[in-house]
Amino acid sequence: MTTAGTTLVIGATGTTGSRTAAQLTAAGHRVRAASRQATPVAGAEPVPFDWYDPATHAAALDGVDRVYLVPPLGESDPAAVMLPFLRLARATGVRRAVLLSSSAIPEGGPAVGKVHQALPGLFDQWAVLRPSWFMQNFTGTHAHATSIRADGVIRTATERGRVGFVDAGDIAAVAVRALTDEQALDTDLVITGPEALGYDDIAVIITEVTGRPVTHRRLSYEQMRDHLAAQLPVEFAAILAGMDRAIAEGAEDRVTDTVQRLTGRPARTFRAVLERETRRHS
Repeated sequence: MTTAGTTLVIGATGTTGSRTAAQLTAAGHRVRAASRQATPVAGAEPVPFDWYDPATHAAALDGVDRVYLVPPLGESDPAAVMLPFLRLARATGVRRAVLLSSSAIPEGGPAVGKVHQALPGLFDQWAVLRPSWFMQNFTGTHAHATSIRADGVIRTATERGRVGFVDAGDIAAVAVRALTDEQALDTDLVITGPEALGYDDIAVIITEVTGRPVTHRRLSYEQMRDHLAAQLPVEFAAILAGMDRAIAEGAEDRVTDTVQRLTGRPARTFRAVLERETRRHS
């Protein structure tokens, strides 16, 4: 491990960014915590940052030699927004970049897949994290968590498809290694939990852990798209419903050893994470 240098964590108040910043500072690393409001983050230096405001970019990068990149949320063409910043980062002395992508998006694929493709040409030291769906989707402010609290229902078009759901804390633990290990990873990493679960399984575990009945309501692709379109732009709703359809076809039915290999401990199970989150909020 190396403790030299400063890491800029973009999205430092978000699901993976907050956990990455916390784990970095706990390990003694210098962190600059970037968010739109420069929200205070324990042990880190807060700095204002907005992907869409280039005037915030240079100051955020001052003295930084590595960066954790969380793409702008809901942006259909993140490469157009991110690549000018990444070129500036390289020019101002950033040596290592770690990008948060998704297990569903390969290098050169849509959206952040284009940023993934460009990263090795911009930085000598890099990694792309491609986590599966977050376990925290069922406990935080995500639509699934909201509908579980409101009416005890999870709605998907995934049918019997299974997903290697992963704890955001485990994603952060991998991010810390990718950012701080002496030897850069220079690869992409699919990150999953220790087991692939269907949404029926998820509903059963939530019911058992919380004591509150939760069911999985299976919708068609069209029903899911229309349900999501009540809260989201229709194009984005169609993309999300399409991801559910891909799960139904088996696209996310896999587990990897990435967490164990990089952190030296097993990935956390959904039941363990849910029990921890339930205790925290009880």
